[in-house]
Amino acid sequence: MDQQQPSVPYGAPNQSNAVSTSGMAITSLVLGILAIISSWMPIINNFSMILAILGVIFAIIGLVGITKGKKRGKGLAIAGLVLGIVSGILVIATQGIYGAAIDSAREEINPSVATTTSSSSSASNATGDSSDTSSDNQSNKETEQEESIDYSNLVLGDSIELTDGTVVTVNSVEAGLVNYDDSPITGVSVTYTNTGSKDISFNPYDWKAQDAQGAQYNQTYYSEAENSLSSGSLAAGGSVTGNLYFDGDISKVLYYSNMFNDSATAGWVVE
Repeated sequence: MDQQQPSVPYGAPNQSNAVSTSGMAITSLVLGILAIISSWMPIINNFSMILAILGVIFAIIGLVGITKGKKRGKGLAIAGLVLGIVSGILVIATQGIYGAAIDSAREEINPSVATTTSSSSSASNATGDSSDTSSDNQSNKETEQEESIDYSNLVLGDSIELTDGTVVTVNSVEAGLVNYDDSPITGVSVTYTNTGSKDISFNPYDWKAQDAQGAQYNQTYYSEAENSLSSGSLAAGGSVTGNLYFDGDISKVLYYSNMFNDSATAGWVVE
């Protein structure tokens, strides 16, 4: 005998016509979760903003379909919408915080030049002046001189003072040295002085030499080196002097204030 199929009770809902969960709502929730998890991560949170925007868009589209009765999952869509909006706010806030922190750190590791003291002006200051008017005139002249100084063309003996209290001086240059392989070497004497209230760092790789053709080089090995400048920290009020050695003849000594800088903070012309 043939088995009869069970009859569907009159008025019972047809399973084939059941309303499904909105895919847009689910997608918006997933995007919102990913966006809020990564919103605090530097660099990565640039993509978090994209995820947040897409999550909000999908949530709105999902809500439109749900309100028309075509889909269900209103709670998922609302959750995705909220997560997307919150993620976007967090991305903007964290990027502002990280940007301020990077600017502050950059200023600490790469402070700008505050003043420059030349050997000639230091000598004139040592003579003094008893007249107030003369002192004022001298002060004005020094201020004008500092404003007009080209930090890329200082002379040997000049000092630069950075905003963190680091004072750097190129004392002298000694040409005509000969390395173990008979190659020419030029020695440069430099001094760091800490006039600030915090420790500062010094490093031989903060320096480069430039030749007459404009090529710039890091220091080289010199077999007869004496008092070579090493790397370290300098306490407030301290001072350290050391020598740098470069291949061949040089026309300029360059100070970068940090080994990662792309451009020199100051340069001393070798005559």
